[in-house]
Amino acid sequence: MSENYFKKYPSKDGFYKEYGGAFIPPVLEEEMKKINDAYYAISKSHNFISELRSIRKHYQGRPTPVYFCNRLSEKYGGRIYLKREDLNHTGAHKLNHCMGEALLAKYLGKKKLIAETGAGQHGVALATAAAYFGLECEIHMGEVDIAKEHPNVMRMKVLGATVVPVSHGLRTLKEAVDSAFQSYLKDPISTIYCIGSVVGPHPFPMMVRDFQRVVGIEAREQFLDMTGELPDSVVACVGGGSNAMGLFSGFLDDDECKLYGIEPGGRSMDNGEHAATMTLGKPGVIHGFKCYMLQDEKGEPAPVYSVASGLDYPGVGPEHSMLKDMKKVTYDVIDDKAAIDAFFELSRLEGIIPALESAHAVAYAVKLAQKEPQASILVNLSGRGDKDMDFVVEKYGEDYF
Repeated sequence: MSENYFKKYPSKDGFYKEYGGAFIPPVLEEEMKKINDAYYAISKSHNFISELRSIRKHYQGRPTPVYFCNRLSEKYGGRIYLKREDLNHTGAHKLNHCMGEALLAKYLGKKKLIAETGAGQHGVALATAAAYFGLECEIHMGEVDIAKEHPNVMRMKVLGATVVPVSHGLRTLKEAVDSAFQSYLKDPISTIYCIGSVVGPHPFPMMVRDFQRVVGIEAREQFLDMTGELPDSVVACVGGGSNAMGLFSGFLDDDECKLYGIEPGGRSMDNGEHAATMTLGKPGVIHGFKCYMLQDEKGEPAPVYSVASGLDYPGVGPEHSMLKDMKKVTYDVIDDKAAIDAFFELSRLEGIIPALESAHAVAYAVKLAQKEPQASILVNLSGRGDKDMDFVVEKYGEDYF
């Protein structure tokens, strides 16, 4: 996408047309302004850019490759390619923005990083960034997700982070965000809340998107180099939407590329059985910003569910909400069963175990390939599946072994 787009969105007050903004308590307004001003000043400086580039190359192992799925494509048709964010250090795209946020925190003189996590990948990435920069780290995680994502909980603790269990409500991602915000409010001066996706009050959706743009920039260049053309379809899973915004940002100008954001259809499309925010939600305010949101009859965030802990959020990034209204991105759903099927298919045909979140995108790519056997499809494999192994084997092992 032309740089004019990224200068235009968000607006100076953090809006993507009608979405976004900063609906926050007065106590946070001054602190958010400091973060915003610092980001604009620091992120364009030579020293910041040089340090971040060095981190990406020598610490994270970027660029991550694009890989052609020969056996998966042979079985289902089409030409399915993966942007291998599972090979980014810590096993997911999350470190792209966590290292950026932690570097910004260092420049701001902050002492502690606070965040929420669902699947645990953001928590692991932030704990990694905190260890790298010598900062304290506190991660809030719902008890349901702690049980499902035990390997990531252990990784966070090994890396030196404090993991705070969240026991109220549904005990999943929304409640973890609530808890982390409350902790941040107690000391916004010496801490920084490192939001885990393109959500939250301005400037976080913009910051996380900008740090994730590296995915789209790399993928576009790599795909052209591999094939001599752009992909027909670009597919990514969407919870909050950081991995999707990262990949889509490289193709927003290319009308020949169809962009697909894939949400969790869960067990069914009944209330509380899915997290299909863009499909069934309507505009509302959650966690300090306006976006499409699944709501109950009182306008409060509705209960949500997904087999993938990182996707069970009742809101979505404000930029995604705008892109839906602009009809620039098509948002669709994949249910639990299709995601689990794709989890095993990719593992057994390509030797790549995907995160359950990423498996939703892989499942949709398989559907597209069957419909359009001549098409090329680029999928963001946003994370690897180590974290999901215990849960998947325990819950679904009998059906697949």
